[in-house]
Amino acid sequence: MRLIKGYRRTKQPKKLPTNHTLSEYKDMRLSGSLKQLEDIIDHTLGTSADLAVRKFQVFGRFPAVMFSFSHMVQQAVVNEDIIRPFMHVPRHLQDRNIELAQLPDILLYETLYHGEAELQGEIDLLIRGVLGGDTVVAIEGMSEAFLIGTRSIDKRGIEQPATEQVIRGPREGFIESLGTNLALIRYRLQSTELRVESREIGTRTKSKVAICYMDGITDPELLKELDRRLSEVKIDGVLDSGYLEQFIEDNKWSPFPQVQYTERPDKVVANLLEGRVAILVDGSPLALVIPTVFGQFYQTVEDYTERFLLMSAIRMARLVALIFSLVFPSLYVAIISFNPELIPTEFAVAVAGGRAGVPFPAVIEVLIMEVSMEVLREATIRLPQQVGGALSIVGVLVIGQAAVAAGFASPITVVIIALTTIGSFATPAYNAALALRLLRFPLIIMAGIFGLYGIMVGLIVIANHVLSLKSFGVPYLSPLVPGDKEGIKDLLIRAPIKWMKTRPAFLHPQDNIKLQVEDQASPPSTDETSPEKR
Repeated sequence: MRLIKGYRRTKQPKKLPTNHTLSEYKDMRLSGSLKQLEDIIDHTLGTSADLAVRKFQVFGRFPAVMFSFSHMVQQAVVNEDIIRPFMHVPRHLQDRNIELAQLPDILLYETLYHGEAELQGEIDLLIRGVLGGDTVVAIEGMSEAFLIGTRSIDKRGIEQPATEQVIRGPREGFIESLGTNLALIRYRLQSTELRVESREIGTRTKSKVAICYMDGITDPELLKELDRRLSEVKIDGVLDSGYLEQFIEDNKWSPFPQVQYTERPDKVVANLLEGRVAILVDGSPLALVIPTVFGQFYQTVEDYTERFLLMSAIRMARLVALIFSLVFPSLYVAIISFNPELIPTEFAVAVAGGRAGVPFPAVIEVLIMEVSMEVLREATIRLPQQVGGALSIVGVLVIGQAAVAAGFASPITVVIIALTTIGSFATPAYNAALALRLLRFPLIIMAGIFGLYGIMVGLIVIANHVLSLKSFGVPYLSPLVPGDKEGIKDLLIRAPIKWMKTRPAFLHPQDNIKLQVEDQASPPSTDETSPEKR
């Protein structure tokens, strides 16, 4: 729309700085006036129905005020461990004349019944504490207030992870509470070398992020690179670990995931012992593991809890299913459309008879069925659990049979799409299976245009892209490319645990030895009862 002549566009108002109500009080300290603090709290937090403001007298002499969000604290703890000790003078201090200058030390070291208490004088840190579920107690005349950890939020119980179920293995999974998740890691890794670094990310949410690693094993350069990438995250809120994943990954345009996520504490511990780093976000049940290579996405926890021979065969089956889910539909389209002579004669006659009434070319038919399957899968996931199961049965049986009967699709196409879908379900990692599902469509189109040549060109492009990927400097196809003899023992198959003596070399661990083995065999026995003596 044109502007009227002589009309001047009004200047846009200047944007307020991030968290402007807190930035006003940055590095500002308490003055000792309760009235001033109450005005600041009212200015920053406003009139919130869940903001509890409680005035009382410390030891019956010193005016005080307490701030907390009532639904984020355990009221019984506040009443018994904070208000009562503050209001009642202990027996050993009843005959003592307590001055205001002595009050902070007396309350902190002799009176208060709480383990998480500190003195804090900066106003912005006190307000952030209240927002995080802590309780602030300020006393008239004191330049520091008590910041007491009273956060108590209802959380779900520890259950088996829904996305990573196992037959043989632990049944514990992360929940949304960061403290509980760290406790689950500490429980499984009771080592003095385990380090947990904490930081706040999110200019408004101030989400707590924990970085876990093994001191003496993890490469220090990896920690520096992670710290650099996290320091560049400038976003209002981090509501889940997936937000951070999109900021720290190397190639944002690649369909392949470069960061692994998991709900299993035992999986996180296993990766920490190899030299990787785990990132946990308060409020998210999914931990991020870096760096990541492609081989991790078709490996499971059960690969190491069962015997190597059985799990090696199952791992190979998973790899075959992964390849099926990528190339099976495009291979079918290429053979049917361009190279039907590759099919045995009897089978070719059956396929031709099944496709006799289908009005579409093979590529259009497969694309329609693939899109229908993706829509059905998405609808099954989003619907309530009670309805989703019924929808999947209706979609597979009724719609599939009706499509064949109506001549909309051939029976062989339905079988191909079903096998492809089953192959994608057999891939343990959902994000890796999603990447392969996405790549199926360009491969099908290439196969429909150029036949087998199109499939080969598409696979070469995918292989070239995967070879160029890195995760925090680690090649994505390690230890296959570049080759590593020790790492290949745990790639396509899983060798016996006693053979895997070292940690993955591509992680550059400080301590490379994982399995302690004696250099020399024990000397032969010289006992008289030994076979040699007898």
